[in-house]
Amino acid sequence: MDSKDSSNIKKEVEKLNIIKSENKFIKIKSDFFIQKLFDNMQKKVSLEIVKININIQKRLNININNYKEYFEKFTPIELEIIPAQDEYGAFIKIKEEDKNYFHIYFNNNKKEIHKTKLNKEDNVSKINIIIDYQIKSFFNLFSYCKCIESINFKKFHRNDITNMSGMFRGCVLLKELNLSNFNTNNVTNMDSMFFGCSSLKELNLSNFNTNNVTNMSCMFGGCTSLKEINLSSFNTNKVTNMDDIFSGCSSELKFKIQSQYLNFLKN
Repeated sequence: MDSKDSSNIKKEVEKLNIIKSENKFIKIKSDFFIQKLFDNMQKKVSLEIVKININIQKRLNININNYKEYFEKFTPIELEIIPAQDEYGAFIKIKEEDKNYFHIYFNNNKKEIHKTKLNKEDNVSKINIIIDYQIKSFFNLFSYCKCIESINFKKFHRNDITNMSGMFRGCVLLKELNLSNFNTNNVTNMDSMFFGCSSLKELNLSNFNTNNVTNMSCMFGGCTSLKEINLSSFNTNKVTNMDDIFSGCSSELKFKIQSQYLNFLKN
């Protein structure tokens, strides 16, 4: 990149007034801003961009032709939670050290809410959550959050989450779960992921990539109301633990599967 290109980029950044620049490098936190920057450039040339990962402080060079593929890992995850009106208490479990990476809004309010439990006086009908890219694990994220009726993952392009163990465990009032945008490409642990979701009647996991999963123990255990489950994309070649995967499920449960992968259903 020559100095003229670098100067033009810096001017565009300053005009947008959204990101800071240092020398010829630009610190960018969103693929949206990168695209906007590219759209404002006259020359479509290779561009050196710096992405700072807070955890590892590693500088990475992105080419204009592959930035989209790379930055999918760093886009925030967006989800919407509908709480049950007759139950109150925790609606999400966040570790103290991770609180800065969860941005929570009640009833589409623009003001960020710094709490993880509901009280009756809150009168909340909808909770919107944005999860920053720093989070690498969803272990017990909604575990035993008994006030949740519906969860819709609106945006989930990242592929760096590896642990979903106990993610929805004990969500006894959960009736609707939209995981159509869910990314499980590098998940290795799904132990007890839906354990005890006793109000779920249908579960569509047709987009799940389980090529790297090794643990599915108790994954659907205690889903007593489950009538239909779509596992048509499941690959269990690497799974070593399937103990009690459907323990406590109804004998009327109907499966949509790829039988060549799901050997445990043949027994």
